[in-house]
Amino acid sequence: MEIVLHIVLFFALPLLNNQKGVYTNAVYGFAMMLMKIIEEENPTHMLVAFDAGKTTFRHKTYGEYKGGRQKTPPELSEQFPLVRELLDAYNISRYEAEQYEADDIIGTLAKNAAEEKWEVKVYSGDKDLLQLVSDQVTVVLTKKGITNVEAYDPNMIDETYGIKPEQIIDMKG
Repeated sequence: MEIVLHIVLFFALPLLNNQKGVYTNAVYGFAMMLMKIIEEENPTHMLVAFDAGKTTFRHKTYGEYKGGRQKTPPELSEQFPLVRELLDAYNISRYEAEQYEADDIIGTLAKNAAEEKWEVKVYSGDKDLLQLVSDQVTVVLTKKGITNVEAYDPNMIDETYGIKPEQIIDMKG
C-alpha cells in the first residue's frame, strides 16, 4: 500500500508554540497523524508532497489563479522546515516540484500507482482530491481535528454526493 499525505493540518489545531516562541501546532498535528497512519495502515511506501513555490504553470494561463486566496500564514510556513526534519527522521520521502502544487504531485502519483494496481490512500483535508477516488485509490479526509477521518471510495462518493468520482471535477467547477 502506498500512502500520500497532504499537509493541511495547520487549521485543525489551535496555535501552539515551544519555549523559544516557535510555532509547533502544524508539526504536532502532522506528527500525530503520521504516527496514526503508520500504526493503523503499516504502509509499504509513503510520500509527502509539498507546494514548491507561490506560482505554478496555471498562473501563466490565468493570472488571477488563486487570486482571492489568503497568503500562507507565517505561523505555518515557519513550521515546514520542522516537518521536513520530522520526515527525514522517519526516513519518509517528500517531494516538491517547481511550478506544481502538491495536489498535482499527489494526483500524478496516485494515478500512476493505481494503473500499476497498487492500493493507494491519500490523506488530506482537501475535498478537491476526491476526484482521485477509484477502485485502487481511497481518499481519507480529515473531518474535525486530526484523528477524525472519513475514507472515500467509489461507493462513499455515490452515497455522499450521488455521483461517480470522475464527476467530482464537474461538481466542484
